Amino acid sequence: MAKQSCDGCGRTISVAGGIANIWTFGRNAGSETTGMTLEFEDGTSYLLCFPCIESLPEHPTADDVDALEPYDPDEESV
Repeated sequence: MAKQSCDGCGRTISVAGGIANIWTFGRNAGSETTGMTLEFEDGTSYLLCFPCIESLPEHPTADDVDALEPYDPDEESV
């Protein structure tokens, strides 16, 4: 499973699919992802984690992505 950084907060995102998962067996079979790419009405696109996606307004813009808080693993609740 490939890993990339969220364009909003910097959190590591697991990207499902592709050649990286060809030999993935067992739980989730490499099909679980923790984010997705969104394309906005202005044509820009961002790879965002699900927490950042949930924080965006109904019709997000590049300014909304820029306003997202950086990820701090020390603040993550257990």
